[in-house]
Amino acid sequence: MREESDLVARPEFRPYGSVSVDAVSQSRASQTFYQRAGKRWLDLALASVGLVLLSPLLIAVSAAVRWTSPGPAFFRQRRTGQFGTLFLIFKFRSMRGNSTAKGALLTAAGDPRITPLGYWLRKSKVDELPQLMNVVAGHMSLVGPRPEVPEYTAKYTEQQLRILLAKPGVTGPATNAHVNEEELLASQPDKEAFYLTTVLPAKLETDLAYCENIRFAEDVKLILTAIRLVLVKTLRLFTPRLHPAPKQF
Repeated sequence: MREESDLVARPEFRPYGSVSVDAVSQSRASQTFYQRAGKRWLDLALASVGLVLLSPLLIAVSAAVRWTSPGPAFFRQRRTGQFGTLFLIFKFRSMRGNSTAKGALLTAAGDPRITPLGYWLRKSKVDELPQLMNVVAGHMSLVGPRPEVPEYTAKYTEQQLRILLAKPGVTGPATNAHVNEEELLASQPDKEAFYLTTVLPAKLETDLAYCENIRFAEDVKLILTAIRLVLVKTLRLFTPRLHPAPKQF
């Protein structure tokens, strides 16, 4: 059986969603300088600085996760990256027990597996900060379509598979638009069916539009929007009466 660490050192291709060679060639041929090099430079610069500046917080959260519940500080899960390559995404662990068990690919608000500390981490999005390591490693970009698990990318249509031409992102237009996704899923009797038939297609449509016109100014705007949304959600942890109703479809 392959160890998770092997995927970190050497990402692999798996038939869970892939794009044609012609699509890859056409995509590369039409890339701007920013897409070819500038975006990676921006990712490396901001993610590296972010890891250094946030290192006290990252160390403190790692210790708190280990201290407040049994298990590792980090949660790792296979996701489908650019061109269908699998990689391990990193997050701070926010749940107890085997949160990667079959049938547990989605998490809704109120999930009993979420720890008290995990509730705060997920609400404030602090659990996502370890993905800066994925950015530095080249698995992800700061801005891009959100990477899905291979079980879901295997269900993509031919058009939706074009999302894999871009490197997945920590944030992006769909991520920002669905900031209350967990609250929305909590109200659904069949969470996975609702996600696959309603939420995911809407997210892919939004992210595909972004991938058609990746620009520096738009990336900066999306990063600033994500920071603003995170700050608002963090402040609302202390003022729950201000919580908006979940977005409806």
